[in-house]
Amino acid sequence: MSSNPNVRIVTLGCAKNEVDSEEIAGVLREAGYGVDGSARNPDVTVINTCGFLESSKQESIEAIKQAVKDRQKGRTGKVIVAGCLAQRLGADLARLAPGADAYIGVGQMGRFAEIVALTTNSKEQILDVKEPSHLWADVSTRARTGKPWSAYLKISEGCDHQCTFCTIPSFRGKHDSKPIGRVLEEARFLARTGAKELNLIGQDITQYGYDLYKEFTLPKLLRQLNEVDGIEWVRLLYFYPNRLTDEVIEAMATLPKVLPYIDIPLQHSHPDVLRRMKRPWDGERYLKLFEKVRTAMPSVAIRTTFIVGFPGETDEEFQSLIDFVKEAQLDRVGAFQFSREPGTPSYDMPDQVSAQTKAKRFDRLMKTQAKISLAKNQGWVGQSLDVLVEEVREGWRIGRSFRDAPEIDGYVVFKGTSSPGEIAKVEVTTAEPYDLYGNQQGQTMPNRRVLTPLRQMEPKAPT
Repeated sequence: MSSNPNVRIVTLGCAKNEVDSEEIAGVLREAGYGVDGSARNPDVTVINTCGFLESSKQESIEAIKQAVKDRQKGRTGKVIVAGCLAQRLGADLARLAPGADAYIGVGQMGRFAEIVALTTNSKEQILDVKEPSHLWADVSTRARTGKPWSAYLKISEGCDHQCTFCTIPSFRGKHDSKPIGRVLEEARFLARTGAKELNLIGQDITQYGYDLYKEFTLPKLLRQLNEVDGIEWVRLLYFYPNRLTDEVIEAMATLPKVLPYIDIPLQHSHPDVLRRMKRPWDGERYLKLFEKVRTAMPSVAIRTTFIVGFPGETDEEFQSLIDFVKEAQLDRVGAFQFSREPGTPSYDMPDQVSAQTKAKRFDRLMKTQAKISLAKNQGWVGQSLDVLVEEVREGWRIGRSFRDAPEIDGYVVFKGTSSPGEIAKVEVTTAEPYDLYGNQQGQTMPNRRVLTPLRQMEPKAPT
């Protein structure tokens, strides 16, 4: 191995994993390792796996097998498997995807230099998947890899809910809040490194702080984040329905930097399906919640996700979901076809829905929502939006408004002069189901045909 070992990190899965990989990279660089995600012939390859669904499990296993083949052909040195799938499967993963030098569970970003050193100096395979304790890495060591003007800020780990379809508590552990002082320190660090937008993430951000302070502390955190110099947008990702309290709504409605954007995964609307899922409330109460939110924030963008084909879902229960979607008039809806995950209560539930039925229901739900999304977008024609520019392509600016979370929502495409990382004022002239088109104030919009349709340039699954 070289005197200055080089590490390649392969990241699979969600934004939480992206943050974990950035923390791992920062810890390694602090210890003198070179870190390059595209390095050829690295001394160490770290695969940060995802274990949420069967499809992500298979993707992770294939990545591990490829890394082991690369090692056998001399294209990499040691192979370390880390993250969710290692935690979820433990020794079983070493049998399903054998040959890696170490299998390391979640929550150990802060000691990754030690892990790499131990692995490189050992001839024995290492298996370390103890109960996650979420050792937060030092803020200043985080090595940012994404666009500098937008950053994810993880405010908690794990989840205390017991949804019958979800694997996350089994490998991410109980809810564990990051101390408020540490969150603010990280926010200031991200601002110093160029971030204008903070995307707060956690499995349930509405539970933030309760384990540390014996009260739900999200409103207090938002008030303090609103004062961080350099930050212009604060976006919140993932609310739990019955914890979107009046205090949280008031904070969102009154703090100028906190965006009126709510991502609140409902999973279904029929009370019987929700009961089988061990999820709260029902469609009627959700509608009342949305009414309250819209009263406080008239321009709010509301996004949710649904599961179709949950065990026992009848035609009548699915129709009630379609009716709910029509009545709720949500800005964004993503959907998943139920995935039967070993180790979850829903795996053994009776009346499993056929793959064909799930596919048909998914298609019908997304077609129903596409019409609603188009109508919601058309409501913005003639209005102006602040747009955070992400890139310039074919002479057009492509960016996101407050309505658009990174990677999962739509874009605003416009003619103008702003550069990536700047926030432009854009007048909307045309709407499509996912994207808006317009021109920067003071600019003239030429014939739109010069732009290749955005969805052909960058295909995007409805998730």
